[in-house]
Amino acid sequence: MIHNQWSDKTAQEWCDAAPLTPADQALALRVYTSRLIGTDPDLVMHGGGNTSAKVQRANLFGEMEDVLHVKGSGWDLEVIEAAGLPGVRLEPLRRLRTLDVLSDEDMVNVQRNNLLDSAAPNPSVETLLHAYLPHTYVDHTHATAFLVLANLPNAAKRCREIFGDRLGIVPYIMPGFALAKAAADVYEANPDVEGLLLLQHGHFAFGDTAKQSYDRIVEHTNMAAAAMGLDGPTDIAARDYDAVPDAVMDLRGALARGSGRDAAAMPILDVRADRFILEFLQRGDLADLSTRGVASPDHVIRIKGGPLHLPRSVWQQGVTAINDAIASFQQDYKTYFDREAARSPHPKTMLPSLPSLVWMEGVGVIGVGVNATAASIAADIGVQNVRVRAVGEKQGGFHPVNEADLFDLEYWSLEQAKLGRSKPPVMTGKVVMVTGAAGAIGRAIAETFAKAGAQMVLVDRPGTELQDVANTVSKNALAIEMDITADGAAERAVMAAISRFGGVDILISNAGAAQTGSLLELNDQQLAAAYDLNFFAPYRFARAVAHCLCQQGQGGQLLFNISKQSVNPGRNFGAYGLPKSSTLFLMRQLALELGGDRIRVNGVNADRIRSGIVTDEFIASRAKTRGVDEAAYMSGNLLKQEVEPAHVAEAFLMLAQMQRTTGHVVTVDGGNVEASLR
Repeated sequence: MIHNQWSDKTAQEWCDAAPLTPADQALALRVYTSRLIGTDPDLVMHGGGNTSAKVQRANLFGEMEDVLHVKGSGWDLEVIEAAGLPGVRLEPLRRLRTLDVLSDEDMVNVQRNNLLDSAAPNPSVETLLHAYLPHTYVDHTHATAFLVLANLPNAAKRCREIFGDRLGIVPYIMPGFALAKAAADVYEANPDVEGLLLLQHGHFAFGDTAKQSYDRIVEHTNMAAAAMGLDGPTDIAARDYDAVPDAVMDLRGALARGSGRDAAAMPILDVRADRFILEFLQRGDLADLSTRGVASPDHVIRIKGGPLHLPRSVWQQGVTAINDAIASFQQDYKTYFDREAARSPHPKTMLPSLPSLVWMEGVGVIGVGVNATAASIAADIGVQNVRVRAVGEKQGGFHPVNEADLFDLEYWSLEQAKLGRSKPPVMTGKVVMVTGAAGAIGRAIAETFAKAGAQMVLVDRPGTELQDVANTVSKNALAIEMDITADGAAERAVMAAISRFGGVDILISNAGAAQTGSLLELNDQQLAAAYDLNFFAPYRFARAVAHCLCQQGQGGQLLFNISKQSVNPGRNFGAYGLPKSSTLFLMRQLALELGGDRIRVNGVNADRIRSGIVTDEFIASRAKTRGVDEAAYMSGNLLKQEVEPAHVAEAFLMLAQMQRTTGHVVTVDGGNVEASLR
């Protein structure tokens, strides 16, 4: 059920923050209720739905004009601002209704020509529908409850039973000019209706005030939910980090191979699982349900026309069976494309044929995308589609739009424009795990790789404010607080990465701490602890990640922060230098053993970086010992410049991109001849 979040106090605060003109006051309330709608995934998700408000504004000549503020392309209702509701002169839009036909290109051109701000985003593809309804406020959602109702075989009859004459019923028509005219005709046949049910599509509600329209959205949705037996919210964020089999890594590698590109194009996966999902995936009719289409036609641009169905009996056979299932899905998609493209008077270019959603029996619903955001969107919509199917089948059947209508939406240029065509960053598709991520160097590494497009898995001790670092680095970063020296820590971290992103591609083993004191003064326990943190933990993480990389079968990289201590011992630093020298040998040994699996193993040799090891107290002590000031100590290298954490991070990023380099160490110390590896 939907909770009505309207607050008179908050509404007034929005008005108080806006200009005092009637138009801007109305727009402020439009933004407020748009956000209320956008915060509930059972109403809209990921740019879905649209809202509008009709106002009057003075033009340059001082004449008052009717203006429609409607959601702009690329904006999400959850975070929309006034700029996301571009103003369009209303009268030219209304005049279009007198035409018999109007191409999509002409419709978009007229809408852009009548923007108050020529730099504003394109108005929604459903702008004309908003324009042709007379109400001041109009709201459009793809609510879960209405998707169940709209896709029933007797949807019109059930709608009348629930709402009587309160909703008009509009047959399915692809969004645009024809739908806008049909919806206006339905409304005008009964001007007392409070909203519209768009069959196999969604729901509209409207009103004279922002509150009235929003209240109707909530009331109508709750009435539909009660009638459909929906007694709680859809849990779109359900995850289980402890129950993901190795087959998910097989799936990720197989999808990468299916793309026809090399390991630089690894997909990101997002696994969703709870009791409801796992019970759904036990149904005997999954093979049929997986071919039924999507809950709302616009979902096709996010999850294609249906998921890849992987029965347990298939994925348990191993990677070859998964490869074959993906190849079969791709062939079916090509056949679908060839069949439907033949209807078009204009040539079509086939989109990538890989699935964007996977139903993996016994595992969960898995979103697939080029990055974590795309995978998460696919998973969210996938979970909602599962619920719509399950409830719809109980209520009489899930019967969405047919194949031809689905194809027209999938290959509609106005919908395709929502996805964008920008060049991806260099680390797109890479899942990067960083240990010691809350420290100065670890944070710099995380920030550098995240900016380059990587999905980050950050690991550090509890109490290190790791989550704050993750929040700063990326909205999708995964923070794992753990003692990396604990038994099974590496395996748990990798399991969490697999559940969240589908696997791991790069390990940056950065965690470490220096135990000072002469070797003759250290006891066995102190030296053992130093080895546990600075050698055995990096080894265990490298081993766990390497197993993942081998399972994926697409190569990858292990990177170590080795330190100059591995080749240039410092007085009273034996407990740090000894395990670091072992890590240097580990790096070389792993490079030798893993090269055949296309796993590159490299390291960075850094020195005198302000961090958890090189603290202010440490710097002061070492500077005093050498008889120089602190600045001179930190810049005591050939370049006479202090080396910063960002420089270390840049070296790791460079190594990550060196496709034919392994067993190599990059020195980042400003020039220290004694520590030279050359």
